[in-house]
Amino acid sequence: VQLQASGGGLVQAGGSLRLSCAASGRTITSSSMGWFRQAPGKEREFVAVISWSAGSTYYADSVKGRFTISRDNAKNTMYLQMSSLKPEDTAVYYCAAGTGFLLLHDNQYNYWGQGTLVTVSS
Repeated sequence: VQLQASGGGLVQAGGSLRLSCAASGRTITSSSMGWFRQAPGKEREFVAVISWSAGSTYYADSVKGRFTISRDNAKNTMYLQMSSLKPEDTAVYYCAAGTGFLLLHDNQYNYWGQGTLVTVSS
């Protein structure tokens, strides 16, 4: 599975961005796809995850109510709609895919995208 993340950029606090993660290669049918982020000088952290088949979701408390994860099965693409962005959301965002239901830890994921930078200015 190859993952291609896109959609990052510079946005003012309170603004919105939508990240995309296009999957190619082996078809993902019963896996989790997730978003993680890594801010400068910090460890990578979980953001959100979606069950590819059922569409179940789970969010980190820090983004709950502001971010929405979704997927388009036909396009093999996952999205992260980010709203009410804060400077502390600034990070490189990575998409990942793994086998299992609503995986929360990065070591559970087998495939990773290259990352897309989100910068939120105050």
